[in-house]
Amino acid sequence: MIVAAANRQGLRLNNNDIVVVAQKIVSKAEGRFVSLGNVKPSAVARKIAGAMRKDPRHVEVILRETKRVVRRRGLHLIVETRQGLVCANAGVDKSNVEGQDVVTLLPKDPDRSARRIRDQIRERTSKVVSVIVSDTFGRSWRLGQTNVAIGLSGTRPWIDYRGTKDMFGYELSVTRMAVADELAGAAELVMNKKDGIPVAIIRGYPHPHARGSARQLVRPARQDLFR
Repeated sequence: MIVAAANRQGLRLNNNDIVVVAQKIVSKAEGRFVSLGNVKPSAVARKIAGAMRKDPRHVEVILRETKRVVRRRGLHLIVETRQGLVCANAGVDKSNVEGQDVVTLLPKDPDRSARRIRDQIRERTSKVVSVIVSDTFGRSWRLGQTNVAIGLSGTRPWIDYRGTKDMFGYELSVTRMAVADELAGAAELVMNKKDGIPVAIIRGYPHPHARGSARQLVRPARQDLFR
């Protein structure tokens, strides 16, 4: 579908393009739907739903996708998902989904999803691209949401400046720029949340073809001051 849509618009994919694909359309393609009509909420889900003013069936699905509840306060439920991501509601979402009682789940393995899309694009076009699966996340120390990479194939997730020197000769010891997240955020500027554009092509950004995964961007719990 990505290749066909690009062809219809006269946008032939090129080597070194970065294809950013919204998580929602990946989840739809992989059949990651749940009909809430088939969900029986547990007592725990009912209790949390009452406090959060949520549908208990929706909360039950969230809990099924959760490895660990990180924080629950007011209307907010932050969890670690079975994929290892820390986000609100385990990524279980009603937005941009047809059907009143249908929710989508995150892909089971977003890195594998990105790899499959990349391989299929190469098979159909003979072009070597990189693929980012993006999703909208909040941030613990800033207001507002931004798109980040939850799946990645074909490039590294960051540029690592540790061990190099700045312009004044000081050695950098911490800085790793999360380029995959920056690219996902840039793509959202043309995809937009409500415009029904699930894919963007980034062209002209110099990046190395390399093995990498979005999972590398997840801060280990022992280093996370907010967990």
